[in-house]
Amino acid sequence: MKTTKTAASKDAKEDTPSQRVDARIAALGDWRGEMLARVRALIKAADPGVVEDVKWRKPSNAMSGVPVWEHAGTLYTGETYKDKVKLTFAHGAALDDPKGLFNASLDGKVRRAIDLRDGDKLDEKALKALVRAAVAFNISKTAAARPAPSRKKRKSA
Repeated sequence: MKTTKTAASKDAKEDTPSQRVDARIAALGDWRGEMLARVRALIKAADPGVVEDVKWRKPSNAMSGVPVWEHAGTLYTGETYKDKVKLTFAHGAALDDPKGLFNASLDGKVRRAIDLRDGDKLDEKALKALVRAAVAFNISKTAAARPAPSRKKRKSA
């Protein structure tokens, strides 16, 4: 009798999210991979609680997907194009950007992005501050969505 693999055994053999991000970076094999790896390291340094994954894996992007970083919701994505690495902040329009890192998607009502091109200098301190602001925004948004505890006093029996 022939046995078939179960979904559970298949899932157990799949790569971890971090391994999928590693593979995505390695597959680029050029300055874009180096830039994405550098941004990833800065994100992890700024927020040790960040969770990473690769989403939107489909045939149109050679099943490689898009790296995504989350903390209390989506923080940003790291998309790669022929001429740039695009770091899109899910709620960038709500964040202060005193150093002017956002240089793309500036007309959007929610998202903002940073387009990084070959040879661009990256203000690491400013990026870390922006990452921390995005985390704080997501945490405050999550806290605001929770119902407030009742202030009614219980009657004693």
